[in-house]
Amino acid sequence: MKNKVLDTIKKYNLINENDKVLVGVSGGPDSISLLNILFELGYHVCVAHLNHGLRENAILDENYVLNFCRIKNIPCFVKKIDLRENLGGMTLEEAGRKERYDFFYEIMQKEGCTKIATAHNSNDSAETVFMNIIRGSGVNGLKGILPIAKMNTSDENKRLESQDNCSPYIIRPLIECNRKEIEDYCLENNLNPRHDESNDEPIYTRNKIRLELIPYIEKNINSNIIKNINRLSEIVAEEENFISRQVDVAYHECIMEETKEKVVCNLKIFNKLDIVIKKRLIIKFIIKVLGNAKDIEKVHIEDILKLCENNVGGKYLTPNKHIKVFVNKSKVEYIAI
Repeated sequence: MKNKVLDTIKKYNLINENDKVLVGVSGGPDSISLLNILFELGYHVCVAHLNHGLRENAILDENYVLNFCRIKNIPCFVKKIDLRENLGGMTLEEAGRKERYDFFYEIMQKEGCTKIATAHNSNDSAETVFMNIIRGSGVNGLKGILPIAKMNTSDENKRLESQDNCSPYIIRPLIECNRKEIEDYCLENNLNPRHDESNDEPIYTRNKIRLELIPYIEKNINSNIIKNINRLSEIVAEEENFISRQVDVAYHECIMEETKEKVVCNLKIFNKLDIVIKKRLIIKFIIKVLGNAKDIEKVHIEDILKLCENNVGGKYLTPNKHIKVFVNKSKVEYIAI
């Protein structure tokens, strides 16, 4: 499996010679395999472990990671929190992800790391595709988990990024390995990873997909479902990258003004574009103004399209409480409010 990981690193140019990689390690089979392989391949690594305070055995996971790193002389940074006290209106999953990546970002800045490595594998990616389909995601959701992606950080960390000109990236060197390969690797190398018993409970959507839906499909419909879903994701990612480049071209053709709080688009040029490009441009305009397109749904995009097509001056829409879309004198203005 080590060679497979190395091939993935080379294929997607995940790690360069001068990179220092912060590895997120829970102590489970995936993350401990990732750490062991990167260490044996000679990459410059350090470790971040976040104890969420959700499970009785969390302290055992923490001690396992600390001991593993001590034996191999790998710098290890640990943080303990009570996640239930830090929800801030988010679900446990959302809050956990935010706390985890904010912690990773903090260590990355402190230690001068250039990449953050997480242990997502091909099973995780296929599960994500199923989750996105169930949620009614667009084509973008079929990409699954990408081998490399820009990190989404909190508002405060985004401010620091702009000051330091830092663009943190998450890499997934295990993304072409499946769960069985990882479990076999742990056995062959006597890693004795920790086990998160909450993964055995079909309570959350992802667990139901992992424990019930995919095994059913593998047994009764197609035993290669994981491989086939990931092949679909690769095709979608390639085509999405092409469309994204066309959207960038169209953006520069129709943009008239861009500030932190406003984007102004040439309505005449916009209305001549293909419907697919127009829909994606609307999302891009909103992201430019707000930093995200949260709460922007298909109906909002359709309403903005109608507003642009009707081209009646002085008309506006408020897709959410943070942005106003205003048609005025052959222009469309996206204004933060």
